[in-house]
Amino acid sequence: MDTFKQRLVSLHQQLLQDKIDAFQDMIAGLASDAQNDAKSSAGDKHETALSMMHLEQEKLNHKLAEYNLQKQKLQKIDINMLSETVVLGSLVQTNGLLIFISEALPKVVIDGSNVFAVSVHSPLGSQLMGKKLHDKVSVNEVIYTIENIL
Repeated sequence: MDTFKQRLVSLHQQLLQDKIDAFQDMIAGLASDAQNDAKSSAGDKHETALSMMHLEQEKLNHKLAEYNLQKQKLQKIDINMLSETVVLGSLVQTNGLLIFISEALPKVVIDGSNVFAVSVHSPLGSQLMGKKLHDKVSVNEVIYTIENIL
């Protein structure tokens, strides 16, 4: 049976894969539109349209690369590792939040619990790194007490 953390990572991987698939579809659509436009148009309007499509394709490729990198980083996290301190891959229960130290990913709900995924570089993630049970951190004048590290 999958653990809570395994289901959390699987859900995040699926969300990232859905975004990757959507961006790949958009890029393929733009390439197809550009190819079709090249067959039927000529002149300055055509060149402008192709240039705009190319810029849009570059933006989409950049976002696609970001999502692929996030997915790769998520796959490298050892979710079975247990630690007495907060490390990459820790699931941290605080007095107000359930926080997954990984990548900056969307909030998800698992078994009725809201889980916030934060990067180690985020204000909250960087404050939590290396902390132990019952330690307190303050971010934006909110004090978080570590109640559990999974």
